[in-house]
Amino acid sequence: MTALTDYAKNLLARSLTGRQPALPTGIWVALGTGGTDAAGLTGEPSAAAGYARQPVSFTGSGTQRNAAALRFNFTAAIGTLTHVGLFDAVSGGNALAWAALGSPATLGAAGSVTIPAESLTVLAD
Repeated sequence: MTALTDYAKNLLARSLTGRQPALPTGIWVALGTGGTDAAGLTGEPSAAAGYARQPVSFTGSGTQRNAAALRFNFTAAIGTLTHVGLFDAVSGGNALAWAALGSPATLGAAGSVTIPAESLTVLAD
């Protein structure tokens, strides 16, 4: 992931200073059309198009990688998705990190977008 959100930076800072923040109990991956450090991922597709965030588990030491492939299914056209983000809830919640996709995904009709196993990486540097 390219960037931690301001929320995640604050979690990390509190953790490093022994302030014991409430850490997420689950992580969900989302797709969208943009992002900022302040807001995280922006432009998520509508649930009316069949879109839903996908739960993710990570593995690794140092760089974290998604353990399994993530598949987003759509029942209608959604246009072009350019970014990916991490959240601490299946809907709403707090944005944690965001990045541009390696290549945009365009769906002009119903279909799916898959993120292969071990291709979504997170490293705080």
